[in-house]
Amino acid sequence: MFYTALKFIWFDKPKSIGALAGTLISVFLIGQQSGIFIFLTNAMGSTAKNNAQYIWVVDSKTTNANALSALDMRLGREIESVKGVKKAYPIVVAGVAAKFYNGTTSGLNLIGSQAPDFIGGPWNLPTKNPEVMLQEGAIITDFFDTKLLGGSKVGDYFEINGKKVFIAAQTKGVRTFTGSIGFTTIERARYLGKVSGNKASAFLIVKEANMTEDEVIERINAVISGVKAWKGTDFTGQTIFTVLSSTGIAISIGTLLVFALISGFVIIGLTLYSAATDRIKDYGTLKAIGATNGYIARLIFMQAFIFAVVGFAIGYALMEGFRSGIANAGTIFEYPLWLKISFFLVTLVIAFGGSLFAIRRITSLEPAQVFRG
Repeated sequence: MFYTALKFIWFDKPKSIGALAGTLISVFLIGQQSGIFIFLTNAMGSTAKNNAQYIWVVDSKTTNANALSALDMRLGREIESVKGVKKAYPIVVAGVAAKFYNGTTSGLNLIGSQAPDFIGGPWNLPTKNPEVMLQEGAIITDFFDTKLLGGSKVGDYFEINGKKVFIAAQTKGVRTFTGSIGFTTIERARYLGKVSGNKASAFLIVKEANMTEDEVIERINAVISGVKAWKGTDFTGQTIFTVLSSTGIAISIGTLLVFALISGFVIIGLTLYSAATDRIKDYGTLKAIGATNGYIARLIFMQAFIFAVVGFAIGYALMEGFRSGIANAGTIFEYPLWLKISFFLVTLVIAFGGSLFAIRRITSLEPAQVFRG
C-alpha cells in the first residue's frame, strides 16, 4: 500500500508538490500565529507569572497585573496579622518617562521591590545579583530593550522624570504587555515615579509552611476589606483573560488560524481531486481487477498521510526557524509538547479532510466507465 501510494505521488510531481506546499503552508501559518499568541499571552501575564509562587493581594476591583491600583502600606501590617501569613512584601509599579543623551525619549515601567529579598523582581537576571540595585541611581533594564532605551547599555546614564539614573545590569527576555520594563528598589521606584511613600501597588505574600494557599487566601479575603487575595497562577490567568477580553487579539489571531485551516483543506482537497481525475483510468483499472472502494480509500488516505508527514516535517522546520529568528529580537516563546502534538494532529486532519474530495470522486466511479471510448 505504502509503495503504491508513493508511485501515485511520484507519477504526477507537479500536483504532488502542490499538495505538499498546501500542507506545509498551513502548518507554518498555524505555528506562526500560535507562537505569536503564546508570546503575547506570556507578555500579558509576565509580572504575575514570574511571581506565581506568591499569593497576590491587590485592590478588590483589580483583575489585571498590568493595571494595579494603589494600596495603603498599612494594609501590609494588617495582612501579616492574618494567621498563616509569614511575610507581606510590597511592590511598587510606576510608569515613568525616560530621556536619553542621544535626544530620544521612551516610556518605562518600573517595578520596585524591597531589599534584601527583592520579592517581585527582577527575574531573568543572568548575574543573579539583584543587590546591584542598591547603588545610588541604579536600575536594571532588559537587553532586548536597548534600542528602545536610546541604545543605553550597562553603565550608561540617562534621566527618568528629570532624575539621573544608570543601568546597573540587564535582564534578558523580560517582556511585558505594557512596554519596556525596569527594576529598582522600592524606595527609588517611588522617588522616580512620584509615588507616595505610604502607597504600594500590591503585596506578595509568603505563607506559613503549615497552611495551604487556599486557607491563607480565604482568611485574608474574610478579614481584610477593600482587597482581594489571589493565587499567583489564578491571577496570571485572570490577567490574560482580562486583556484578551478587552482587545481584539484573540479574534484576530483566531481568524487567521481558521483561514490557515481552510486554505489547507482547499489546496490539498483540490490538488488531490485534480490528481485523482487525471488518473481516473488508473483507479478504474484497479477497481476493474477487484480493488474495493475501501482499498481505494486507503490508498488515497495513504497518499494524504505521506503529504501530512513530509509537509509537517518541513513546516515544523520553518516554524522553528521563525521562532529562532524572532527570538534574536526579543520575541521569545517556546512551543509546549502538547501543542507540537496538536500541530501534527491538525496536519493529519487537514490532509485527510482534503483527501475526501478525491475519495468521493473515485468511489463513485464505475469500472466499466474507463473502458468506454
